[in-house]
Amino acid sequence: MNSFSMETVKLAEVARLFPQAQNSTDEMESIDPNEALFGEAMRIAEAMLFAAAEPLDEAEIAKRMPDGVAVGEVLARLKADYAPRGVNLLRVGKKWLFRTAADLGWLLMRENTEPRKLSRAALETLAIVAYHQPVTRAEIEDIRGVSISKGTMDVLIETGWVRLRGRRRTPGRPVTYGTTEAFLLHFGLESISDLPGLEELKGAGLFDGRLPSGFSVPLPSDDPALAEDEDPLEADAQEEFAQLDEAEAEASVSDEAGEDDTAAEDEEIEALIATRRDS
Repeated sequence: MNSFSMETVKLAEVARLFPQAQNSTDEMESIDPNEALFGEAMRIAEAMLFAAAEPLDEAEIAKRMPDGVAVGEVLARLKADYAPRGVNLLRVGKKWLFRTAADLGWLLMRENTEPRKLSRAALETLAIVAYHQPVTRAEIEDIRGVSISKGTMDVLIETGWVRLRGRRRTPGRPVTYGTTEAFLLHFGLESISDLPGLEELKGAGLFDGRLPSGFSVPLPSDDPALAEDEDPLEADAQEEFAQLDEAEAEASVSDEAGEDDTAAEDEEIEALIATRRDS
């Protein structure tokens, strides 16, 4: 037996002594390069989301993805992987964030002073803005049938749920309003289209009596792009509206404080939205 044959026999004996090493080598050779690239993309997205101090835009994550990897598929896989865990991956609009699983939230609850409830007028105004945006103050008053004080709108802007969008291309160029990403986050909505429709509102008992013929609930849209009949809002106008008129706001809240059913309606609306989200 020559030296080459002797060396081959020795290597074979070593392989039999260490079968795990042989299996590991075979597994490494059988790994799909595309799957390995996808796995690396998932690790990158996961690291970015954990390190982010605020919801991360999908486009920002896409910039760090390897060539040929779809960021949507990566995030969808991550969302599925984290679904049964104590931390879930959620999408809000076009942004993503990690959040404690809903059924474990009670473990992290702390006793804090209960924030002031929105008045009935503020809730109605917020609902009109959400469903009819972009909408002007005059249009809100026309839908409600009564005028709204500046304090009511200021409170909604101060909470971060309503924003100034632009100006309507009509005489007087009134300011148009719309909802914000903070509104989606607070009510747990992935998009504004998750708001309950007419049938769901009826089922929750929020409509009493017979509705007028042809009554409908509009399909909401919070597209950030200006509508055809909107102009950009000037910088000076934004600064002017950003300053809250505290005296007027307090007077508005004081006038509306006697409405006892505000808290109950607020809870009904949030419960309905949560049911729509879960389904």
